[in-house]
Amino acid sequence: MVATTYSSLKISNLRLLFNKSIDLCNNFTSLIKNITISTVNIDKTNALRIIERSNIKYELYRYDDSVREGRKVAEILNEDENQVFKTLVTVSNDKKHFVFVIPVNAELDLKKAAKVSGVKSIEMIHQKELLPLTGYIHGGCSPIGMKKKFPTFIEESAQLFDHIFISAGKVGLQLKISPFDLKDYLECEFVSVVR
Repeated sequence: MVATTYSSLKISNLRLLFNKSIDLCNNFTSLIKNITISTVNIDKTNALRIIERSNIKYELYRYDDSVREGRKVAEILNEDENQVFKTLVTVSNDKKHFVFVIPVNAELDLKKAAKVSGVKSIEMIHQKELLPLTGYIHGGCSPIGMKKKFPTFIEESAQLFDHIFISAGKVGLQLKISPFDLKDYLECEFVSVVR
């Protein structure tokens, strides 16, 4: 009788442990179901082709391309919003274009941007101008591989991290890259341009 009770207790404990393991696996799966780290079976964007030719170390992250808002991308990547960057394209009063790479949770200070660019004033380009000017669409604009090389500035906070995330040139793709490698490749500066 004692042996039977011990066996049934042991089996019920194993079932409980098994069920808990299944729950943990399901929770983990739901956390990572929206993100994939991959370099295969992806249509190469201009940014990816360039970065691969440049031998810059990177990781590629794929996520649901219906997500367009930067903070939501950071949440899906399970990364700090300060570490996920967006690429903004601007135009000056004398019609010169400048690119700013800033955290998704920050706002570009146009006065600071004009000052570091050496122009009187600066404003964001209209969204409809983005594709013909850069070759990229809103939500998928990368500072790497634009149709033309524009003077580019990276928000100085990027230096606080070993890596940051930037668009890989397509909505649903992010590059994890060293901010210093990015700066060197773009031949740009770290500056303070956010509010």
